[in-house]
Amino acid sequence: MAVTHGVGDEAGSESLNELVEVAHRIRDAIESVIEGKSDVVRLTLTVLLAEGHLLIEDVPGVGKTMLAKALAKSIDCPMRRVQFTPDLLPSDITGVSAYNQQTREFEFKPGPVFANIVVGDEINRASPKTQSALLECMEEKQVTVDGITHHLDGPFMVIATQNPIEMEGTYPLPEAQRDRFTAKIAMGYPEPLAELEMLDVHGASPPLDKLEPVATTAEVKSLIQAVRAVYVSVPVKKYAIDLVHATRQSPDLRLGASPRATLQLVRAARAHAALSGRDYVIPDDIQDLAVPVLAHRLLPSMEAQGQRRLPEQSLAELVRRVPVPDTK
Repeated sequence: MAVTHGVGDEAGSESLNELVEVAHRIRDAIESVIEGKSDVVRLTLTVLLAEGHLLIEDVPGVGKTMLAKALAKSIDCPMRRVQFTPDLLPSDITGVSAYNQQTREFEFKPGPVFANIVVGDEINRASPKTQSALLECMEEKQVTVDGITHHLDGPFMVIATQNPIEMEGTYPLPEAQRDRFTAKIAMGYPEPLAELEMLDVHGASPPLDKLEPVATTAEVKSLIQAVRAVYVSVPVKKYAIDLVHATRQSPDLRLGASPRATLQLVRAARAHAALSGRDYVIPDDIQDLAVPVLAHRLLPSMEAQGQRRLPEQSLAELVRRVPVPDTK
């Protein structure tokens, strides 16, 4: 079947070239702080351009928060950081209505969620009630306080870090919360050479302090518009649906991926294709993103748990088994 491009004209090519050029600037800025993690940085940019949210899970000290801060500082836009703790309240995130004695009226005091990039540090150290304060803003890009809805300016991205659930003082993220994150990644330990370079670079002064914005909010909005125009053929869409549907039928999984997961998988595939310089999605884009986009939404069956079989392993097996469409 022939592939037709949705933005194959001259204007579309210019937008795509601009996207790649600006994305390279942001990537280089982040990699000046985070050494040896090019795949992680690329996925972070993919989620940003897909209008999604990113969950970074790993042990303390591997650079989770630094990655989030590096992305935020690379873009000239408002950024707020929230340190999640057991005593954090939902109003500490969304904001609160306070009484003004001079005007004798209640005034809304916006919380830290009113920013383009919100960094939630150690999100699973707060109670599920506080975690749920992010549900509305992540899905609908708005906050409702005392019956009044306040809209959030785009681009809007939540980058949350969390420690593994087996560590002390952590709460599991509710399924609804996990489902709103477009992708989950693990930083992993750096390679010895990258760690040696880190000692040299970070030894004198923190490189994050020297990081300057390399893109504006308007540029990021333009890139997001270009990603929306990336073409996805019907066979590729069906392939994404087949993968998601397979997770719902797998005996290794008691909870498969939701329709929201299908939508976010295709959105992320558009961004992935654009970062590769293509104005159309191919099955490889879906395959590359299947595990980071879908795995954190899945729950293993009792049998899989007994065999210590992770959802990532079951999903990788499904990716190998589900037939790939011929888009040539």
